[in-house]
Amino acid sequence: MTHAGQIRDILNHKGNSVWTIAPDATVFEAIQMMAEKNIGALLVIEAEKLIGIISERDYTRKVILKGRASKETLVRDILSGKIIFVTPEHTVEECMRLMTEHRIRHLPVLDGARIAGVVSIGDLVNWIISAQNSAIHQLQTYITGFPTPP
Repeated sequence: MTHAGQIRDILNHKGNSVWTIAPDATVFEAIQMMAEKNIGALLVIEAEKLIGIISERDYTRKVILKGRASKETLVRDILSGKIIFVTPEHTVEECMRLMTEHRIRHLPVLDGARIAGVVSIGDLVNWIISAQNSAIHQLQTYITGFPTPP
């Protein structure tokens, strides 16, 4: 595991489960699904095509703060339509840069037109921490000549 791993490595490790919702579902249904799945965003799919993403942040800023009702507001009315996505070949560093530049926390992963998964900022941070721990362990083993206990 390297710090410069590719997104394909992360998906192979965490799995490529993707949770989606239709644009005509209510925001309440979207938030309910996010809570059930313990996730922070859903991909919005229409006619088998990715048309956007809806996140907890969209809910708080576009429904709650505007005094809208989540059971009456449709996902299509608040989704983030500008889709920033990556491919399995993107590196962790490239994804971190994209997330920082666009102030987003989730990136759909597309392999051609196929949705290959979703990575979150948490996935990237966990990958980096694991890579750093592995590097530290290898250096300790090299310096001392024997592995340190976990």
